[in-house]
Amino acid sequence: MRLSNRISGIVGGGSDGWGVFYKARRMIAEGIPVTELTIGEHDIRTDPVILEAMHKAAMGGHTGYAMVPGTDRLRDAVASRIQARTGVPTTRDNIIITPGGQSALFASHHSVCDEGDTALFIDPYYATYPGSLRGVGAKAVPIKARAERHFQPDAADIAAKANGARSLLINSPNNPTGVVYSRETLEGIAGVCKDHDLWLISDEVYDTQVWQGEHISPRSLPDMAERTLVIGSMSKSHAMTGSRCGWICGSEAAIQKLIDLATSTTYGVAGFVQDAALFALNLGEAHEEKVAAPFRRRRALTLEALAGQNAVRAVPADGAMYVMLDIRATGMSGEEFALALLDQHRIAVMPGESFGAAAAGHIRVAMTIDNTRYVEALKTLISFANEKAK
Repeated sequence: MRLSNRISGIVGGGSDGWGVFYKARRMIAEGIPVTELTIGEHDIRTDPVILEAMHKAAMGGHTGYAMVPGTDRLRDAVASRIQARTGVPTTRDNIIITPGGQSALFASHHSVCDEGDTALFIDPYYATYPGSLRGVGAKAVPIKARAERHFQPDAADIAAKANGARSLLINSPNNPTGVVYSRETLEGIAGVCKDHDLWLISDEVYDTQVWQGEHISPRSLPDMAERTLVIGSMSKSHAMTGSRCGWICGSEAAIQKLIDLATSTTYGVAGFVQDAALFALNLGEAHEEKVAAPFRRRRALTLEALAGQNAVRAVPADGAMYVMLDIRATGMSGEEFALALLDQHRIAVMPGESFGAAAAGHIRVAMTIDNTRYVEALKTLISFANEKAK
């Protein structure tokens, strides 16, 4: 029996660039110790007080169908959080709760793209972006953010591909690069969206992990609130990756249609999970800073370890739990370097090519293990790169 073209073409054919990660996991399964600096999973787990709130909600009976848009209390809390951070008036009618940020990403594109529409996204990109766009039937078109611009997207490059497109997907703070988009960059992006009548889908799941500069939500820029859909999540800010609780913030009209979509697809998020998310949000910014603090420290340790040598250079790591390292001085591709590092030193990093052509010759390092082991692995990586550069 034949499957649909849409689902058969989600990965776009060929390798997805994650061979190093899968090889590392096979080695671990065979009992070979590997230092993993690959995926964005906290080295702490969800705070026990949040889990206790989840347990209490479940035992209290909030295990039946929850309201499809999300509980009123959680939507109110998310709206208040967004309004406080951006200054844009926001109410529960601007919010739908989703089963995580990935679901929000998929639903957002469903709401703005018809079959065959062009959906733009920035390269380097989070690994699921192209598949999500293809999964809604859109034509996924990457726009390279150049290494010489520190991976800040250029409005002119976006405009060159914007004619006839329906949407543009951006992510700041950025995975995989760790770059925080500047006000100038975002104003340029907003200008292209208005000039070409594009929907802007802004993935802001790392908004609590900003080490330098400021996070600016493009929804807060002039005349952008009605054409912007913002994706948020509890995963990174509260170490609740497995709980699958996120949201979309947009115009009332867009959210109402997204509620219709959720009614026919996910049918909402478990009530006890939403209660735990509400409890977590009410812990305030101090808890979010506590979750983010290890990555802030490791970012500083990274810059310290890289000082005084030229074989490995850091892309400005201003946010998120990753650093993107330029290893082109070794003469190796990101994939060649990562495979050799894994084979010779049992350290697993992600090749830049896993996240698009723009990051060729780079590697992404997830700052997700304890400080001591992280610094040891980083020093080994730098020594290995210096050997290859010679």
